[in-house]
Amino acid sequence: AVIFAGRVGSAFAAELGTMQVSEQTDSLRVLRTDPVDYLIVPRVLACVIALPVVTILCFTVGIGASVLLAELLYDVSANQILDSAAQALAPWDIISMELKAAVFGILVAIISCAFGVTTRGGAKGVGLSTTNSVVCSLVSIFIVDFFLSFLFFQGLGDSLKSCMPSGG
Repeated sequence: AVIFAGRVGSAFAAELGTMQVSEQTDSLRVLRTDPVDYLIVPRVLACVIALPVVTILCFTVGIGASVLLAELLYDVSANQILDSAAQALAPWDIISMELKAAVFGILVAIISCAFGVTTRGGAKGVGLSTTNSVVCSLVSIFIVDFFLSFLFFQGLGDSLKSCMPSGG
């Protein structure tokens, strides 16, 4: 989520900021097109879909790299690594990981788009908006991560887990 905030969030803020200072968003309004519907909603939806997909991809690559390194460097069989991972992971771990990724996607997209469309002051304003959006996204990710982790693993997570079918 941190890399996502830096790469995607900064791109959103810079692109929308440039559109704002060059009055392209005003031209959308003249054409009776809502800039929020046209520019922001697709970005938010893309982040909500993309970040969980990227998270699963990274998780899979991490497991694959672990298997490869254990096999090549330490002569530990792939089956042993995969069995250990299967014992250590519960379905709730994967579900909570995906829920957090979706929340972080929404957070990064909304914050970055908000900073982008409120940009003023030309190129300097675009730079400031971009930097501020990344900083605000990162701080928000850390704060929300704390509360989601508490919710999922300490607080209401037990009641949420009880909704899960048993077996994991």
